[in-house]
Amino acid sequence: MNTEKSETGEGKKGGGDVIVETVSRLMVPFIQLFALYVIIHGAGGPGGGFQGGVIFGASFVLLVIAFGIVKAGDRFPEGINRAFTSLGVYIYAGVGLLCIILSLGVAQYLNYGFIPLTAHFEENRALGMDLVEIGIGITVMAVITSIFFNLVWKREESEEEGGGEEVQE
Repeated sequence: MNTEKSETGEGKKGGGDVIVETVSRLMVPFIQLFALYVIIHGAGGPGGGFQGGVIFGASFVLLVIAFGIVKAGDRFPEGINRAFTSLGVYIYAGVGLLCIILSLGVAQYLNYGFIPLTAHFEENRALGMDLVEIGIGITVMAVITSIFFNLVWKREESEEEGGGEEVQE
C-alpha cells in the first residue's frame, strides 16, 4: 500500500476515516459552545474574547484535520471569514464610539454604562463588556482560521508544485 496516498486521503475509497469524522462531527458543536461560554463569561471571570476566539478557531482546525481542506473550506468560505473579521472589529469599535458619543463629552472610550440598552447603569456596563468580548472573539476566531487556512493552502500548493516537477522528470 502506498503510504503517500493513504496519508493524504487519496488512496482511500470512502475519503477520510469514519471514526475521526464521526467524533469530530460530534465534538465540534460542543467545542464551539464552550468557546461561546468562555467569551461571554470572560468579563466576570477567567477567559474572554481572545481565549474564546482561539477555541472557536480551533474547532475549524479540527474540521480541516478530519474532513480535509476542501470540505472545510466549503463549510467556511474565505468571503465569510473576511466578513466575520470586519464584523468583530466593527462591533468593538462601534461600542467604543457609542460610549464616546453618549457620554456627553466626558470622552471615556469604554465606559459602557452610558450605552442606553437598559434603564440601569450597571446592566448597561455588563452588556457593553459582553459586546466588546463578542467583537474580540469574532475577530480572533476569523484571524486564527484565516492564518491556518492560508498556511495549509500554501503547503498544499508547494507540495503539488513539487510533486508535479517529479512527474515531469
